[in-house]
Amino acid sequence: MSSPALARIGQISIAAHDLERAIAFYRDVLGLTFLFQAPPGLAFFEVGGVRLMLALPEGGERDHHTSVLYYEVPDIHASAQALQERQVRFESEPHLVAKLGKSELWIGFFRDSEGNLVGIMQERPIGESSNR
Repeated sequence: MSSPALARIGQISIAAHDLERAIAFYRDVLGLTFLFQAPPGLAFFEVGGVRLMLALPEGGERDHHTSVLYYEVPDIHASAQALQERQVRFESEPHLVAKLGKSELWIGFFRDSEGNLVGIMQERPIGESSNR
């Protein structure tokens, strides 16, 4: 049997009920690189080599919130503070989730402008100082 050769994620789609509001959130609040808009209600961003597509829901089963996307950040506490300064309210402040041998996994959660849960994460070496 041959391999399907799935190598990496090329694009992720997120449902957005108000496209302009979602564009403003992802561009202005999260600071993602806006690429372009396309009809009928699509907007595209670049995130570390993966294209993020905001799309108006098509109805039916596809009209639901997304899976949780986790954005890697270099300093989770500094990123959370910057987001809070932009009026983002965290549902779960950054916290230690697991010790993974020589590193610690920290995660925090908030919702985007469309109600989708969004995570930020940092995996940092054990013993590395934090801003907290």
